[in-house]
Amino acid sequence: MSVISKRFAVLSATVVAAALVLTGCSSDNDSLSKQYGSGTTQNYISGDGAVTEVAADKRADAVDFEAKDTDGDTVSSKALKGKVVVLNFWYAGCPPCRAEAKYLKEVNDQFAGQDVQFIGVNVRDERGTAEAFERTFKIDYPTVLDQKSGTMQLALSGQIAPNAVPATIVLDKQGRVAARVLGAVDGPGILNTLVSDELSGKAS
Repeated sequence: MSVISKRFAVLSATVVAAALVLTGCSSDNDSLSKQYGSGTTQNYISGDGAVTEVAADKRADAVDFEAKDTDGDTVSSKALKGKVVVLNFWYAGCPPCRAEAKYLKEVNDQFAGQDVQFIGVNVRDERGTAEAFERTFKIDYPTVLDQKSGTMQLALSGQIAPNAVPATIVLDKQGRVAARVLGAVDGPGILNTLVSDELSGKAS
């Protein structure tokens, strides 16, 4: 099945991925960390970029979260109600995360000033490493460091969870999971469409 055809697959809200494996891309995190430090991606496990959309009448309850971003500001699902929210799960040593960064920035910039909020969720790094990545790729939307608390990952337990790094989840204006890209976003097109559909109400 092609990526495009997968994007139109409707997933029942009863079919969920509750296992949270974002803390590592394989069972051997230390080994992989050494590989990234050496510039290799041997045994790297990631999604294939497949897109899953959930029909509006099949969506589960709203995701509930509250966390501090790297600037010390609070980001919360309650404050974001009425906006389309894009959660991107990443870490600096993840090669596909670096590859997709420019596309995330492009789509975020396109929707600037509209009811859309991008939030980066860093699942492994300390603040300095995360901020260096953001400077390199000129990311200016907020980032939550989730490696210690797991707040953002746990918020999706029982939902269509990320399950790989990178992963991008789109929440509708009611805070419900509307779509997931499992793996790197390989261009602005599909993410742009997912956000546009939620913003305009076409997906309802």
